[in-house]
Formats: sequence, structure tokens, C-alpha cells
Amino acid sequence: MDQKKQLSRLIYQPKPLELVTFERELTSFNSSLSRIEPERDIVFNYGIIQQSLFLSSQKAGLQDALTMRLAQIFQWDIDFVLDIRPGDSFFLMYEELFVENEFIGYGEILAAEFINQDKSYVAILYEDNNGSKDFYNLKGESMRKAFLRAPVEFSRISSSFNLKRRHPLHKTIKAHRGIDYAAPTGTPILAAGDGKIKTASRTRANGRYVVIQHGQQFVTKYLHLSKFGRGIKSGKTVKQGQIIGYVGQTGYATGPHLHYEFLVNGVHKNPRTVQLPKAMPIRKRDKKNFEEVSSKVSMLLENYKGQINLAAAG
Repeated sequence: MDQKKQLSRLIYQPKPLELVTFERELTSFNSSLSRIEPERDIVFNYGIIQQSLFLSSQKAGLQDALTMRLAQIFQWDIDFVLDIRPGDSFFLMYEELFVENEFIGYGEILAAEFINQDKSYVAILYEDNNGSKDFYNLKGESMRKAFLRAPVEFSRISSSFNLKRRHPLHKTIKAHRGIDYAAPTGTPILAAGDGKIKTASRTRANGRYVVIQHGQQFVTKYLHLSKFGRGIKSGKTVKQGQIIGYVGQTGYATGPHLHYEFLVNGVHKNPRTVQLPKAMPIRKRDKKNFEEVSSKVSMLLENYKGQINLAAAG
């Protein structure tokens, strides 16, 4: 075969920011992977909640994937199932990525503010000297906390915490020490925090249920599951956000839902309002640098908010 017609190099682009190069070496090819460094534009956006977070985000031109990332930043402070109200708003500072002037996706969310029921939550992305990134509030406390506010995402609530609720089956006043998250059968249920499974069993009333012990003080309970998550059984440890089961209608349930309880020192508390353990602060050696970063970024976000408010007033 004429060697001049042999393939000597092949470049393949499996992803927008990846190049795989195949180079001929005698009778075989060597491959190498390289990354394309995109151009990064900093973009600001905002939305006002009218019906739902997703609809408001779509109206603002945000893709659902970015909306999910926004919600994940604030999931330790806001129950996006129950706490969202019309008139709530959010402001975002994020990156858009371009290669040769072509938009290829979103980069990092650099800062965000969510105003929920007139209370403001601000998150700043910070990268330490080791390259580790996470979100912190303006005080330098991590947005991550010991417990998620909601163990399911974007479902609707069928019954709120109420100690004088009329039971839908027994038609009697029976303490309802938790929250019911009505959701389609099979919706994943997440462990609200790190812990050890005390019980993963089934009873006539509870159906399939899971009880998790979180240290000495805290216990969470998850009732009426259709099935357990993989490997979920008594004695196993779980991580926050791990799938422990799926929404169902087992036990005394009028429809598919998760019944969720939160106990502190054996006493039932409202999962929506219970005081959660404080977030870990920024490390002392990073505090000065974080303050410089957060001051600059929060000022940019405030300036953007000012422009939006000025335009609205005009």
C-alpha cells in the first residue's frame, strides 16, 4: 500500500471542550486527550416567581439544568417544594462558555441571591488554594448544612406539619408530626443528612419505611415508600442526598406520597422551621481572600439589582 495514502493523524471531538488526537506510530496509533479552553462571559439574570421556579426561570431564558443548580445551592435553607411564594425573586451572576464565538453551555454560577418570603439568601462561589470550590454566605459560612430542608425535589405538598389535623382515613383529629410530599410513585427520596439506618422495614400502618439516626440528637423518618433504595437496610450508613427509597402508597396512604418526620432529642419538630446546626465557616487562612472575593462579587450583583430596580421604577 502506498504509504503516502496512510492515515497519519485523526482528531476527534467527543465533547465541546475535549479533543482526542490519534497519531500513527509505525503500525499502531497513540492517543492523547486535550482540553479546549473556552471564552468565558460573565452574565447577569433575574426572575420573579409567579407560579413556579421553573416557569419563572424559563421566562428569564434560563435552561432547566441551570435552574436545578440554582436550587441546589440554596437547598439547605429553602424548601423549594413548600416555601416558594409568588413575588419571590432570584438574581444570578454566572458564566456563559463560547468556542469560536459559538455558545456551548454554562460555566460556573459565581454568585446568587434568592429572596424567599422577603428574606434574602446570598451565596458566593469561592475557590481555595487547593482548587476546592464551594458556596458560602456573606459571613463566610458554608451553604452546606447538616440537613436538607426537603428530602424530595420539586414535588407538591399535600399536608403540612399540623398537630390538630383531621386524619383523612380515620376521620379523627390525630397529630400529624411531619410533612407529606405528594409526588408520583417512584420519585427518589433522599437522606436528609448523614447517618445510620435504625430501621428499614414494613408495617401495616407505615408501609415500607426508613428511620435514620443522625448522631445523638437527630432522627428522620420516611414513610409509605414503594421500595427501598439499593443496599438500604438496618445498620447501614448513608450520606446526605443518597437515595434511600422511592415514593409510594404503601400502608395507610390515600395516594402516593412521602411522609417525612424530623425529631430532635425525641421530640417532633416542624422540618420547615426547625433550627438546623450552623454551617461550617471558611477556614481562617482563607478568610481575608474570601472577603476580597465576596466584596467584589456581591458589589457587582448589587449593582445589577440596582439597575433592575431602577428600570422597574421607570
